[in-house]
Amino acid sequence: MNELKAAALSVRDNAHAPYSGFQVGAAIQTESGAIYAGCNVENIAYPQGTCAEAGAIAAMVAAGERKITAAYVVAGSPMPVTPCGGCRQKLAEFASGDVPVTMATTGGVEQVMRMADLLPGAFGAAHMDTSS
Repeated sequence: MNELKAAALSVRDNAHAPYSGFQVGAAIQTESGAIYAGCNVENIAYPQGTCAEAGAIAAMVAAGERKITAAYVVAGSPMPVTPCGGCRQKLAEFASGDVPVTMATTGGVEQVMRMADLLPGAFGAAHMDTSS
């Protein structure tokens, strides 16, 4: 977990957040043990920016991996920052319900939730099954 935390904290410093000033870093670990990180990238043409979690997932997929085993999201907020709704769904695409998602502040406060608790009733591949 320390490597995941360090990766999220480090990449947060690279966030492009000139409009909100709210820098977010995310790191995900995969089945192979590899860690992929991403930061938020804002765009003056709201809502065209990219969330940190989406950047980390894109890096993971670009590397040929598809299974998240842990996630860590950090921001300079007064309480642990949760992934937005869209990112919860993006994480659920690659993470089973028992995957731990740690949400943290730069001050060291952490909250851990399982993916299933973070996004109960997630839309999944079973919803697309038209065979029945």
